[in-house]
Amino acid sequence: MEIFDPHSNIDFLRWRKISVAISVILIVLSILAVTVRGLNYGLDFTGGVLVEVNYKQPVDTAEVRDALGAAGLENAVVQSLGGTRDISIRLQPKNTGTAKINADQVAGNVLKALQAKRPDVTLTRHDFVGPQVGAELRNSGVIAVIVVIVGIMIYLGLRFEKRFAVAALASEIHDTLITVGILAAVQREFDMTVLASVLAVVGYSINDKVVVFDRVREIFRATRKGEPVDVLNRAINSTLSRTIITALFTAITMAALFFFGGPAVHGFAITMLIGILIGTLSSIFFANPILLWLGVSKKDLMPVTKENPELARRP
Repeated sequence: MEIFDPHSNIDFLRWRKISVAISVILIVLSILAVTVRGLNYGLDFTGGVLVEVNYKQPVDTAEVRDALGAAGLENAVVQSLGGTRDISIRLQPKNTGTAKINADQVAGNVLKALQAKRPDVTLTRHDFVGPQVGAELRNSGVIAVIVVIVGIMIYLGLRFEKRFAVAALASEIHDTLITVGILAAVQREFDMTVLASVLAVVGYSINDKVVVFDRVREIFRATRKGEPVDVLNRAINSTLSRTIITALFTAITMAALFFFGGPAVHGFAITMLIGILIGTLSSIFFANPILLWLGVSKKDLMPVTKENPELARRP
């Protein structure tokens, strides 16, 4: 059952000036949020103390997190090491001395907090991770995002036409900047799982735009006469049901991950939910207006036949 009639004719591009203006404002605000407030980098990027403990009896990570919170050791990253007895704890130490002293003090505080709740816990390892490792991860993350976006642009340029590649590049920058800007504005912790979700947002967003772009090409080739604005509107309308259904079920999946996946994946789920909303709206209100203003036309998408050029001009 279709949510929207594929033969509907909603004039989405009628609002293109308003929608693009809103997008530009959001991009500027996102850049300001990132540059002024900055990202709230997690321990993956800032460094900190790594503590590993072992329980004689199985333990849940939520129980460990509650024990640390009760002792004032908040914002710790608690993960299971492949079982129910070995636990990894990462947290940012206070600046009370050298790295070695901090690591020892924090490890002792962690062990004391855990033993207050469960005496069957022992310290197996502790270490200090310097911020230079986090800087390398940040640089690698930025490079990864850039490589993905440029690779997508090259792919679309080869599959469709250069105007589609430029529109896709603008849309990906739009979606990524606004998503990261929202995280900076609300000071949501930015760790490796959030970085992974930003890359996933890039992939999700371009998938939706490829569907619309492919429909644009089909309509251009199948239509004898038609203005570009009409063709783009028809493409958006004919793929709208698919766009909404995909976004809805992906959002439901991310919501389930947020509520039942535990705190370790909260950042990933929230970032994906933001990216799904931004990516879906940009497929309708941003990518296609950019494509229209770039001057896409029927002749740009017609296959060229060298043996008989006359056939390439036929609708």
